[in-house]
Amino acid sequence: MKQDFLSIADWSTRDLLEILKLSKQMKKDPKSFYHVLDGQSLAMIFEKQSLRTHVTFDVAIQQLGAHAIFLSQADISLGKRESIHDVAKNLERWVRGIVVRTFSHDGLRELASHARVPVINALTDFEHPCQAVGDFLTIEENLGTFKGKRLAFVGDGNNVCHSLMLLAAKVGMDFVAVTPRSYLPDEDVMKMASKIAAEQGSVVELSHIPKEGVHNADVIYTDVWASMGQESERDERASVFREFQVNAALMKCAKPSAIFMHCLPAHRGEEVTDEVMDSPQSVVFDQAENRLHTEKAIVYTLLRDQGREKNSTHSSRRKLTHPNGSARHNRRTNRKRTTDRRKHR
Repeated sequence: MKQDFLSIADWSTRDLLEILKLSKQMKKDPKSFYHVLDGQSLAMIFEKQSLRTHVTFDVAIQQLGAHAIFLSQADISLGKRESIHDVAKNLERWVRGIVVRTFSHDGLRELASHARVPVINALTDFEHPCQAVGDFLTIEENLGTFKGKRLAFVGDGNNVCHSLMLLAAKVGMDFVAVTPRSYLPDEDVMKMASKIAAEQGSVVELSHIPKEGVHNADVIYTDVWASMGQESERDERASVFREFQVNAALMKCAKPSAIFMHCLPAHRGEEVTDEVMDSPQSVVFDQAENRLHTEKAIVYTLLRDQGREKNSTHSSRRKLTHPNGSARHNRRTNRKRTTDRRKHR
């Protein structure tokens, strides 16, 4: 059965850690994975603008030996030009996987439900799982472990917050969402993450006071105050989030060894100051680089597993149809036996 990468919640702790392990191997020795997906193609549906996600997926697919086919909103218009069902049924005939960066998470799940090939969430308004996996590779590189560490997300309880919260819970890292009361994370995601965290021996918390929320944090993470599609709310949000700016004073409330993270693009002077963005504590460009390695691992894992299943199915069919070899070989053997019998007569 094919597997998708739509939400952190869909994957087990073990499988997520395996992706991080594979990501490290690919980063250390990329040449060993060149051409492992030779001759394969993936469709990339991007209905939102992108720099990091577009480039890293394109390069990741190319370095694995496959071919990326870019489809913009003007090309495809999911559910408008033609139904999501029909888009999925067309693409599955041509490509081995589909990468989707779109608005509606429900639309993404609908596409995945109709497609017989793996679908990867490259961002929806509800989650950004590929971003989170790349970020946790960066956290592991800097902190060495997740257990006993604390991640403070400061700002809007948005899609990035959801994925980070879920992944922190899965790997046993403490997480606190530091948000204004009117911009909370999704309640169901909070409940799910809290339950998972309890099983892993960590906690998921909520704070509305920035200095208290980041106290003793190992990681301070922020995102833009107004995401794509929320431009009309920018002035209103700026007034609400002003107290949630990550600046030097807020960084001092965390551990002295704390790192600063941002999924980018950053609006310097708004959610973060230049002083913090350009400080030795900032690992934002390491994050951006690691998107490449973790996306390679995700693509390879999904297409490799699908390929194994197909090969297993084909092999089983061959054994059932031709238990002693090919049908042509069987016909030749039978003819030879008949000839031999006639000679003995």
